[in-house]
Amino acid sequence: MRTSTQVQRVELDGNGVLRVVTEGVEIRLLMMTPDIVRIRAGFDGDFAEQSYSLTTTAWQDRLDPVLGEERTRIAPVPVQLEETDGTAVLIGPRLRVEVRRSPLEIRVLDADGSVLHADVPYIGYREDTNHRRIHTSRLEPGDAFVGFGETTGELDKAKQLVSLSPRDSLGYDARRSAPLYKHIPFYLKVNRDSRQAVGYFYHGARDVSFDLGRSHSNYFPHHTQMIADGGDVDLFLIAGPQIRDVVARYTELTGRPPVLPRQALGYLASSMYYAELTSGSDRAITRFVDLAGEHGIPVDGFQLSSGYTTQQTADGAKRCVFTWNQERFPDPAGFFSAMDERGVVVSPNVKPGVLTVHPRRAEFAERDVFVGASDDALGQAATTAPALSVTGGGEADPDAPRPPAVGAWWGGPGHFVDFTSPRARDAWKQWLTDSVLAQGTASVWNDNCEYEGVLDMDSEVDGDGAPSTLAEVRNVMANLMCRVTQDAITEAHPDQRPYIVCRAGHAGIQRYAQTWAGDNSTSWETLRANIATILGMSLSGVANQGCDIGGFHGPRPEPELLLRWVQHGIFQPRFSIHSVNSDNTVTEPWMYPETTGPIREAINLRYRLMPYLYSLMVRASREGAPIMEPLISAFQHDVEGYDTTDTFMLGDSLLVATVLEKGATTRTVRFPADEAFYDLATRTRHEGGTTVTEPVGWDSIPLYIRAGGIIPIAVEQPTSLVRDEIRTLRLICAPERDGRFVLHEDDGRTRAHERGQRRESVVTMTSGSTVRITLERSGPYRSAVQAFRFDVIHPERAPLHVRANGRSLEHRPEAADFEGHDSGWYYDAALGSVQIALPDDGDDLDLEISFETFDMIGM
Repeated sequence: MRTSTQVQRVELDGNGVLRVVTEGVEIRLLMMTPDIVRIRAGFDGDFAEQSYSLTTTAWQDRLDPVLGEERTRIAPVPVQLEETDGTAVLIGPRLRVEVRRSPLEIRVLDADGSVLHADVPYIGYREDTNHRRIHTSRLEPGDAFVGFGETTGELDKAKQLVSLSPRDSLGYDARRSAPLYKHIPFYLKVNRDSRQAVGYFYHGARDVSFDLGRSHSNYFPHHTQMIADGGDVDLFLIAGPQIRDVVARYTELTGRPPVLPRQALGYLASSMYYAELTSGSDRAITRFVDLAGEHGIPVDGFQLSSGYTTQQTADGAKRCVFTWNQERFPDPAGFFSAMDERGVVVSPNVKPGVLTVHPRRAEFAERDVFVGASDDALGQAATTAPALSVTGGGEADPDAPRPPAVGAWWGGPGHFVDFTSPRARDAWKQWLTDSVLAQGTASVWNDNCEYEGVLDMDSEVDGDGAPSTLAEVRNVMANLMCRVTQDAITEAHPDQRPYIVCRAGHAGIQRYAQTWAGDNSTSWETLRANIATILGMSLSGVANQGCDIGGFHGPRPEPELLLRWVQHGIFQPRFSIHSVNSDNTVTEPWMYPETTGPIREAINLRYRLMPYLYSLMVRASREGAPIMEPLISAFQHDVEGYDTTDTFMLGDSLLVATVLEKGATTRTVRFPADEAFYDLATRTRHEGGTTVTEPVGWDSIPLYIRAGGIIPIAVEQPTSLVRDEIRTLRLICAPERDGRFVLHEDDGRTRAHERGQRRESVVTMTSGSTVRITLERSGPYRSAVQAFRFDVIHPERAPLHVRANGRSLEHRPEAADFEGHDSGWYYDAALGSVQIALPDDGDDLDLEISFETFDMIGM
């Protein structure tokens, strides 16, 4: 056991690193940026820099060649060191770090003197008798804790124990199960009194838990603890004070998400059922897509479950990666071609485990791609049961590579690919290309990447030339698998955007894959509780994610549950209906005639919202901003909304309050304080801080546009995100306050946008007696939009006049006359909204709407 309580020496080196030597461990402090301080307690002793997680560093890292262009090197900010008898102070452009000598205490303060972080003296940095590394931080009254990646339960984890040790959590309890599939050791502390946020990113891949004030001690101040199974305490403390700023800075460290093909935002159909048929799975899936079209429901993606890999082995029918079941899919390339003709991208399921009875096991083993058995396992091999033998059967060759470790896998014992090995990555890329990508897809669904089945955490991995144990890297395997998948797709289909879906993931998974909250259960409780899980992921740098709509595991959803889940799910960044129902049914949008209509309307609404959703995805790629955002982040000033998850923001403009209760006839919504909102359907105004209860029916999807909001929406109904182009764009505007929105357009499929073939339209709205809406266009991409429809909410009065680029538009006295022209304006008195029609010639636009009072009596 080691503790650090007394500072023996403090020195500042030429690289800006403050070395704090204690009796227990050396601690190094670096002001990485004006807003990020790195605090590293070197329990391992060598301060080795070898990160698979970071895309931004201020030092040389052994894995720089592995990450290549993903990684950016910056220079740390200049600092000054001031010392007194009792304290050393590291001063940066914005932050200051105080190191108290006896007893040791490190505090980080903002420019105004606010304490962002404080250790707890005597127990700040420890290694216990089990060699776990512990960091203890002071807890203040009113501290809330959000983030942590993928977790169940409430959004705020105060007084809870959060455990990050990925599992294959089939059918988990959405309120209580822990852990789930992800390992993202990042959270935000938000104080309910000061309303200020600070981020804690514990850089490390070991299993970790966070005691967030759950435990108490009479001898020390109330505190939180980070408890890691090994490694250094390597904390990147990220200043706010805004949550959005912290998340943006965290994604500067760990990477921003790519701009996925537009189809990734469409309806992604799936079910294990289709790929498990005795034969003709290909025909069943194309028939599903055709049937959806007959019901008027668009489909843009199909997540192909692993049943396509089922083969007969000595132990019966088993899933065998990189094989195709010829009865189910006699012509894989023809199947992909048929789906592409229908405008559907197929994402085949690929798993990193190889059964010991896999028909290609010898080929895989010859390439030496597997996680290796530990020395202890090799020593016990002679007494291990044959089914769990280290080598999978037979005598060990002394000249052969280390025998692979064996773990539990789907269908029996199996081996697991070591993605920290360059030779394994090369081999995997080849097999993935030959078996999957060559069939005609640029999308892959990486699944079951948690590596939970290998119980021996001392199993050996390559570590890119620095051999280590699986315990040190298990949680980054999913990221590395997605990275090699990305490389393979890029090489096989150079001009197509890689589209990767992955269930597991470590910090930084957002830069490779769209994710989801795993194999949830079918219940009303899951519908409600999964929202907090998704919102927590949104605050953990992972913008593009969701959950299985309708529930993955359990009995089929009842009609009302399916309807409400779809009505909510259309606002999740990833929208997929996926199931393995226990009653042999398949969850499909049309499975209940009484709900098919409102489900179709909900899915079609998502497709009309695509200009807004796609622009939010591009914004996330550039800024790291959430797409689906909790009120604690969007309205940080309003502490009454900190615990709200049944209502959330989609982007900056749209408040979503869908119906989540069985048998509900009303929906109660509280609006964030100091704001104003308009019902998107009725345009009824709601003052911030108030609560309203309104009647709802089965077709109700309560939505509210924020004052100052701008929402672009397609006028014509898209039926495909690759075949249909938006010709007329409606911009719904609420000019009670100033607003701004950036509309992003490109071809939505190829990588031409990376070469500048895109267009940005900066929409700026200025409120007042004369409302001005301007569009500033940049970029050479010519979109298909030919006409605008502005829908400008203004219940108080109709305009005196409307001008576009200085030219007066003709007033149309009634709706029928307005709809018949491509230019002009009409005031809809029932909605209290100005309807404006304009052709879009691709140039800038200056729209002026005068609401000045005209005194006709006094004239």
